Amino acid sequence: MSSGKSARYNRFSGGPTNLPTPDITTGTRMETTFGPAFSAVTTITKADGTSTYKQHRRTPSSSSTLAYSPRDEEDNPDGPPLSAQPPISTPRRSDSAISVRSLHSESSMSLRSTFSLPEEEEEPEPLVFAEQPSVKLCCQLCCSVFKDPVITTCGVTCPPFPEKCPVDNAKLTVVVNNIAVAEQIGELFIHCRHGCRAAGGGKPTVFEVDPRGCPFTIKLSARKDHEGGCDYRPVRCPNNPSCPPLLKMNLEAHLKECEHIKCPHSKYGCTFIGNQDTYETHLETCRFEGLKEFLQQTDDRFHEMHVALAQKDQEIAFLRSMLGKLSEKIDQLEKSLELKFDVLDENQSKLSEDLMEFRRDASMLNDELSHINARLNMGILGSYDPQQIFKCKGTFVGHQGPVWCLCVYSMGDLLFSGSSDKTIKVWDTCTTYKCQKTLEGHDGIVLALCIQGCKLYSGSADCTIIVWDVQNLQKVNTIRAHDNPVCTLVSSHNMLFSGSLKAIKVWDIVGTELKLKKELTGLNHWVRALVAAQSYLYSGSYQTIKIWDIRTLDCIHVLQTSGGSVYSIAVTNHHIVCGTYENLIHVWDIESKEQVRTLTGHVGTVYALAVISTPDQTKVFSASYDRSLRVWSMDNMICTQTLLRHQGSVTALAVSRGRLFSGAVDSTVKVSVCGLGHPKGLHRTAGVGEGW
Repeated sequence: MSSGKSARYNRFSGGPTNLPTPDITTGTRMETTFGPAFSAVTTITKADGTSTYKQHRRTPSSSSTLAYSPRDEEDNPDGPPLSAQPPISTPRRSDSAISVRSLHSESSMSLRSTFSLPEEEEEPEPLVFAEQPSVKLCCQLCCSVFKDPVITTCGVTCPPFPEKCPVDNAKLTVVVNNIAVAEQIGELFIHCRHGCRAAGGGKPTVFEVDPRGCPFTIKLSARKDHEGGCDYRPVRCPNNPSCPPLLKMNLEAHLKECEHIKCPHSKYGCTFIGNQDTYETHLETCRFEGLKEFLQQTDDRFHEMHVALAQKDQEIAFLRSMLGKLSEKIDQLEKSLELKFDVLDENQSKLSEDLMEFRRDASMLNDELSHINARLNMGILGSYDPQQIFKCKGTFVGHQGPVWCLCVYSMGDLLFSGSSDKTIKVWDTCTTYKCQKTLEGHDGIVLALCIQGCKLYSGSADCTIIVWDVQNLQKVNTIRAHDNPVCTLVSSHNMLFSGSLKAIKVWDIVGTELKLKKELTGLNHWVRALVAAQSYLYSGSYQTIKIWDIRTLDCIHVLQTSGGSVYSIAVTNHHIVCGTYENLIHVWDIESKEQVRTLTGHVGTVYALAVISTPDQTKVFSASYDRSLRVWSMDNMICTQTLLRHQGSVTALAVSRGRLFSGAVDSTVKVSVCGLGHPKGLHRTAGVGEGW
C-alpha cells in the first residue's frame, strides 16, 4: 500500500487486540498489541522463555513490517540480531514446513465476532506457503494473505471486511478490485492441500506439511487444476461406500481386487456381487446382458417422459398463476367498469348540453374563418386557393422493410421503390395501382435508384450497381462499383455518377455496360446527395456542397454549410437548396452563390428534397426524420403546408405529373396530389396483396 493512498490500518478504539505472528525461523514468538493511541508494543518470546518488549508508533504511511533499532542486537545476546537473520528459503520435505494461518484463521474469526459478521459454514481450506509471503500481501485487518483484495475508500483490505472503519467509524466503500495484488498472490507457491495436515495444538485452522502426502508445490492460482487431478486426493470405491478410503493413485489397483463389484444391470434386478474375474464371467451368462440395448432405450424413454412431465408441471404451475392473476384482473376490470358506467350516466346530460354549445361554436368559427380568409388574401401568402393544398390519395403497400429510395419512369407511368428488404418493387401509377413486379438481385439494402433512357440503375449497401432493362424488367448487368455502400446515383450527358465514402465515380454508359471514366476525390465524408442540373453536378458531404462542371469534371465552386452532413439537394431555376443532418434547409442564389435564407421547422434530419415548378410558382417538398413532409413556397420562402402521412421517418421523395410520392421507414409509399379531387386516372382501388 503506497503512502499516497488514504490507507487505514488495524486500529481499534474498543481496547487492544492481540494479533500473534509466529516466527518459524528461530522458534521465537512475536506478539504485537495495538493500543488506542495507535502505538504498537511487540513482545518477542524466545525459546528459553525470556521476553523482550519493543514499542514503536505506526503512521498511515508505514507498512506492517516492524522496524528494529541497533539495540535489538543487545537484547538478543544468544543469537544473531533479528534484522540480520537470513530470509526463509524454500524448505525441503525433510524440513519443518512453513505453517501459515488459512484465510479463515483464528484472527479473522475474532474480527468477525468483533464486527458481528456471519460465520462461514465451509471448512477451512489448508493454505501452506512454500516461502514466507511478503508483508505487503497480507491484510492489515486480519493479518492473513489477501483473499479477493479490493481497494476501499480507506485503502486496501480483504473481504469480509467491516461495514464501518474501526478507526473513525466511517462507512467503508469498495472502490475497485485490486487486480495487481491478486495477480501477485496468485503467483505464490503453496503446498498441495493433499500434502498438508492439521498442526498439533488443537487449532483446526493451522496446517503443516504432511510428509506422507503430495510432494508438489504449485502456484496459488493453479491449485484447483492440480488438486482436481492429484494422485493423493482421497476417493471412495465406486462399488461399495463401505470400502476403506483410498488415494486416487491406488484406486485402479483396488478395483482389480475389490470384492464388491456389482453387475451393471443391478438396477434391473441382477443380484451379482463379486470381483473383477467373476464379473467378466458373469457378464457372459447374465440374462440382462442380451437386453441391454432395449433396457437402455427404455431408460432413455423414461427419462424423456420424466423431463416432459416436469415441463408440463411447470406449465401447469405457470397457467395456475396466470389464472389467478387473470381472475384478479377481471375483478379489477369489473369494478372499473362499474365506476365508468356511473360516470357515463352522470355525464350523459352534460354531454348533450355540451353538444349544443359546440354547434353554436362551430357556427361562430365558420364566420371567423370567412374573416381570416379575407385577411389572408390581403397578406403575403397571396390569395388562398384550395386547389393548391396537397392531400394523400393512396398508399402502396408491399415492402417488408423501410423504403429508402424512389424513382419515376414517366414514359410508362411506373414508380420504382428500393427497400431494406433488398428488393426493388415496380408500381403501376396509372391504371391498376398495384405492384407489377419485384426485382431481386442485391445482397444488401437498396439505397439509390436512377433512370437513364430505358435502363434502371440501382445502388446498394452491397457496394454494387445493377443495370435493369425497364422494358422487360430484367437484370442485364452487375458492376462492383465501390469499396463501400453506394449511397446515391444520378445520370446526365450519357454518364452515371455514383456517390460513396469520400468518392464520386463517373461512369460512361455504353449499352448495358458501365465504363469507369474518372473518380472525383477531395470529398471529406459520405456523399449522400447528388443532383445533375443543366451542365453542373452538385454533390453534398459534410457541411459542404461542391459544384462540378460535367463537361470537364472539374470542381468550379464550393458552398460551405452548417448543420452537419448534407443529406439532400434540390436545384430550382433560381436557387440551390440542401437539407442537413441538424434539421436545417439552406437556400443559395444559383447565380451569385450567396446564401439567402435558412428554412427552419423540421425537428429531424432532412432526408429528401423534391421540386415542382409551374410558370406561376415553384414549390420545394422536404421529407424528414420527424415523420413529416413540408411544402415550401420559394417565392416568399415560407412553409405553406405540413403533411403528416407516415408512421415512421420519411426517407425518399419523387414527383411526377403533379403527384408527390413519399417513401418511409413504415415500409409504405404514399401518393399526395394537389387539389380537391383525384387527377384523371387516379383513384382508390381495393384488392388483395401488394398494391394500393
